Amino acid sequence: MNRGEILDEYIDEDRYREEITRLNSEVEFLKDRLKEKEFAGKSDPFKNPTEYKGFSGSYAKIIPELETQNVIIPLEPKKTERKNLRRFYSIGGWCMIFQFLMTTAGAILLMNAVMFILNWLNPETNQQVLYDYMRSSSILASLNMLVYLVCNVLNAFIGMKWAKIKPVSIINTKNFDFGDAVQYCMTALFLWVVAIYASLAVNDVLMKYGYNTYIDQSGIGSTVLGTVIMNLYTCVIAPITEEIFFRGMLLKVFSKANQRFAIFSTAVFFGLAHGNIPQFLLAFMLGVFLAHITMKHSSIIPSIIVHIFINTFSTVFGFLSEAEYEIQMIAMILLAAAAIFGLLMFLIFYGENRIPATTPEQSTRGFFVALSSTPLCIAFIIQLAYMVYILISNK
Repeated sequence: MNRGEILDEYIDEDRYREEITRLNSEVEFLKDRLKEKEFAGKSDPFKNPTEYKGFSGSYAKIIPELETQNVIIPLEPKKTERKNLRRFYSIGGWCMIFQFLMTTAGAILLMNAVMFILNWLNPETNQQVLYDYMRSSSILASLNMLVYLVCNVLNAFIGMKWAKIKPVSIINTKNFDFGDAVQYCMTALFLWVVAIYASLAVNDVLMKYGYNTYIDQSGIGSTVLGTVIMNLYTCVIAPITEEIFFRGMLLKVFSKANQRFAIFSTAVFFGLAHGNIPQFLLAFMLGVFLAHITMKHSSIIPSIIVHIFINTFSTVFGFLSEAEYEIQMIAMILLAAAAIFGLLMFLIFYGENRIPATTPEQSTRGFFVALSSTPLCIAFIIQLAYMVYILISNK
């Protein structure tokens, strides 16, 4: 028997191949673990276990050294880090300024253009008559829908492009099912009821001082087509475009260093964007919840579903409030039952999902750095001033 025959006798070829395969698998597993560890250092340099991993993206955009080494985050951000972080807050600020100016200017320009055409076609008709026609028909409702649709989506994509955020990242939904959708919709309904009563209380106080928080929208889109367009915008277009802007772009750029700050700051701006105190209360409370579930599932899909539901419910309930007394009473009983169920869903959700906490390092990189962003401060002042102007003008 020669040497080769002896080796063949003692070597089990299949066993050898299995061993090689097992070792290769272990090598790949260790490589993946190493990549995860490197990514964790970039995406979670603050080691905060309460935050939603992966949502904020790589912090190496703020501290480039994280790409090649583990960096200990100091309590106070250094000059370069502060500058890079402030840039993201400023992106959000600029986009909100653009959105406000574009919607305001766009609405004025389109209204004047339509008025010019109507006046040209009907030179003998009074200007007020033409405006009333534009208001009562589908024209004003259509212009409003067009302006906000374009401005919300356009500025959202400008912000994502500016901040180098991939648009597809805002819809990569994780661990979301039908049961979650029901729970979130009922939770939002409970918040809507709470906000309604809070708004009534605030309105009663302001009424004593001669201020009226009610905005007269009667007569807008009173035709069949106008009503359809108004409801289409309220129940579908507005929820989708607002979620793309506020929870898609703004929440992303604000959450680089502090997710808790991002949740509450975007909720404040979401409330201010609605322009009046009653809607501010609802939008703020709902905005906190929508931002929370967006972070939890790393997607705006859940928030879009909830936003569509609550706007549709509010619209339908508004129609029922003008129905006969018996129908109104049935609607109120059903609303009370739904609100109680929503309270239960609210308690269950926040019993299992707390809003991210803030580490000492993160607390110095949230509000205080954002306050140093001039565009962000200007955006806040503009939105607040506009809401105050609306309140004063209704006195």
